[in-house]
Amino acid sequence: ARPRWRPVLLGALDLMQTVPAFAYLIPLLLLFGFGPVVGLIASAIYATPPMVRNTMLGLDRVPAAISEAGLMSGCTRRQQFWQVEVPTALPQLLVGFNQTTMAALSMVIVAAIIGGFEDIGWEVLSSMRKAEFGQSILSGLVIALLAILIDRLTIGFAKAPETGPTRAMQWMTPRRLAMTLAIALALAVVIRLAMPDATLLPQTGLRMQMGAVNQWLLGLVRDYAWFFNGVRNSVLYCLLLPLRVGISGSATPAMWGFSLPPSVLAAYVALVLALSGLAAHRFGWRAAVAALAAGLILYTGFLDLPWPVFILAVALLAAQVCGPRLGLFAVAGFGLILVNGLWPQLVQSLYLCTLAVLLCLLVGGALGTWAAHSDRVSRILKPICDALQTMPQFVFLIPALMFFKVGEFTALIAIMLYAIVPPIRYVEHGLRHVRADVVEAVEQMGATPMQTLLQAKLPLALPVVMLGLNQTIMAALSMLAIAALVGTRDLGQAVYVALGKADAGMGLVAGLSIAFLAILADRLLQSWAGGANAANDRRDPG
Repeated sequence: ARPRWRPVLLGALDLMQTVPAFAYLIPLLLLFGFGPVVGLIASAIYATPPMVRNTMLGLDRVPAAISEAGLMSGCTRRQQFWQVEVPTALPQLLVGFNQTTMAALSMVIVAAIIGGFEDIGWEVLSSMRKAEFGQSILSGLVIALLAILIDRLTIGFAKAPETGPTRAMQWMTPRRLAMTLAIALALAVVIRLAMPDATLLPQTGLRMQMGAVNQWLLGLVRDYAWFFNGVRNSVLYCLLLPLRVGISGSATPAMWGFSLPPSVLAAYVALVLALSGLAAHRFGWRAAVAALAAGLILYTGFLDLPWPVFILAVALLAAQVCGPRLGLFAVAGFGLILVNGLWPQLVQSLYLCTLAVLLCLLVGGALGTWAAHSDRVSRILKPICDALQTMPQFVFLIPALMFFKVGEFTALIAIMLYAIVPPIRYVEHGLRHVRADVVEAVEQMGATPMQTLLQAKLPLALPVVMLGLNQTIMAALSMLAIAALVGTRDLGQAVYVALGKADAGMGLVAGLSIAFLAILADRLLQSWAGGANAANDRRDPG
C-alpha cells in the first residue's frame, strides 16, 4: 500500500534474518531478564520475516484482472483486501506460515538457553551438556519430525487443487473429516472425565533407554580414534591451515616437512600468471583478475591478506556489479568492522565460511545433479534434507564433537551439515525444470550426456543455482555463532563472548558485522543471478 516504505522494511527484515540471535539476546536480557518472555521475543524477531516477505510477494502477485473485477463489482477498499486480494494470495501466505513455523521451531534451543520452559529444546540442551549423545540426537529428531509434519501439512494446504479428486480426497471428504474430529474430541472429553488425574504417559521414555547407545557411540569413537584423528589432521594441515596462513606460512619444516625456497616461489608465481593468462584468453579479464586474486590469497592466506587491498577489491566489485551505492556500503561496513577491532575475527569468519561454502557446492551440487537424474536418489535424499533443514542448529555440533573433538575442523563439519541442503535442493530443482525442448534439441545434435549437462542444462539452470549459492552463504553465516561453541575465533565467538559478559555494544557490533556480510553477499549474488537470467533470456527469446 505504501511502496516508499518498502526499502526500509526490506532492510529491517534483512537485519532480523541475518543478525545472530545471540547478539540481540543481550539487550533483551538486560531489559526483561531471564525467562520465557525473552525467548518468545527472540523467536518472534527471527521467525517474523518469512511471513512478511511471503505476504508481500503474495499480494504483489495478485493478477490485475482479479483486482479490477473486484473494483468493478463495487467493493470498498476493505472488502477488496479481505474478500479479493487475501483469498487470491492465500497459497503464498500459507508458504509464509510454513517458513515462519520452521524458523520458530529452529529457535527452541536458543529459547531454552535463556530460561524458557522445560520443553524439547531444554531436553536437547541438557543432554548435550551431559554428553548424552543418544538422548540429544533423539530429542533433536523429535523436533525435526514435528517440523516435517507441519511442513507437509502447510505445503499441502498451499498447493493448488488438482484437476480431479485423488483417492485420498474421495475417501476423506469434508463431512467425514468433521465427524472424525468430533469423535476424537468427544473421546478426549470422556477419558478426561473418567480419569481426571491420569497422565496416560509411559512411565519411562525411550530416551531414558539410550544409555546403551551412548556406550556404543563412545566405544566406536574410542576404537576408531586413529581414523577420526587422521581425517581431522589431514584436513587441518592440508586444507584449513593453508587457507588460513597461506602457503608461505604452511611450507615450514614443522608443518609440511620443507620450506619454500626462492625457486619454488618463482615457479608458483609463474604458474599463477600462466593460469591468469589462460583465463583471460578463454573467459575475459574478469576471470584473469579472479585467478590472480585466488593465487594471492592462497599464498598469503586470509590472515595475512592486506586489509586495504581486500576492502578496495570488494568495494570495486560491488560497485561494478550493483552500482556505487553498494560499493559505498561495502566500504562503510568493512570500515566499521576495522575500527571496532574485529578485523582478525572477520578474516577467520571469511576463511571458514568460504571453505564451507565451496565444499557444500562441490558435494551438494554433485548430489543434487545425481538426484536430478535419478528418482530413487531423489526419494532417498528428500527425507535426509528435510531432517537436516529442520534440525536445530545446536544438534549439528553433537556428531561433530563426538567424532572430531573441539577445533576448527569440528566447526567446519557443523557448518557444512547445516549449509549443504540448499545446493542439493536448488541444483536438483534447477536441472529438473530446464525446458524439455531445449534438452531434446541438444541431444538430437549428438551431444553426450555430459555435454548436455555442462553446456545446456547447467547454463539454463544457473539463476536457480545462484539462488542456492545465496542460501548456502546465508546458512553458513548463520552458523558462526553456533560454531563458536566448539573453539572458533571468528565473529561468532565475539558475539558469544559478548553474551557471556553482557556487553551489549560489542555483541550488537559483532552481530551487525555478520549481518553486513550476509546482506553484501545477498545483493552481489542477486545482481549476478539477475544478469545470468537476462543473458539466458537474450540467448533464448522464445
